[in-house]
Amino acid sequence: MEQSGTSTLLQGAVQDIASGVVSALRGGDHARAVPPAGTDGEAGELALAAVRVLGSDALLPDLLLRTPTDPAQVALFRKAVEAYPPRADAAPTVRWSHWGMARTLRRVDPSYTAGPPDEPGTGWLDDATWQFLTHQLAVLAPLALPGEDCALGRLAGRRPVDVARGFVRAVRRRDWRQAAGAGRWLTLLSGVPDTVGLEAGLDFVELMGGQDPLVALHVQAARRMRAGALV
Repeated sequence: MEQSGTSTLLQGAVQDIASGVVSALRGGDHARAVPPAGTDGEAGELALAAVRVLGSDALLPDLLLRTPTDPAQVALFRKAVEAYPPRADAAPTVRWSHWGMARTLRRVDPSYTAGPPDEPGTGWLDDATWQFLTHQLAVLAPLALPGEDCALGRLAGRRPVDVARGFVRAVRRRDWRQAAGAGRWLTLLSGVPDTVGLEAGLDFVELMGGQDPLVALHVQAARRMRAGALV
């Protein structure tokens, strides 16, 4: 299959899973957010890759809503974790995403004893501009979960005003995915300026970009967390 075709199929698979997650967070009727682990061949590889791209959010309904975890979903999630370990030269965001998936897997699958690995570290963000910080946090929005402590979350907690500035900038630039991811982080942070108008801002992001399942996913996650959902 040509690379462009593969990329298009992968994007579609990621959006399909994200749509299932959004449906679950909204309380809608859905069969499952994650495809069954028994999918074989090219379709199976596509499903694994899609779960890896979505990261921990593939199991977000189980984490936020405390719903019983589907063994088939967990099996596929585990296969994705084990099939795509970070390479030695992987970017920090890839390392953090894998770390977050391993942490999630250990929570939902007691038989998984291989992780999570040590935290990757936050050195690449220590002196980051607020624009770059917001972009990186938005990429790692699946790690924004209530009750979960990690170095990345602590770093974000030390810079709530910068993340708020990044959120406003993303809205103005109509970068709805970045705005939704940043807004999800802001939901968890103390010291966010009231002038940001986060709740109204998230409503606007959903209105303008909510047809994108990845935008809708982060907005729904933020709303669930603002409503007091506990992990």
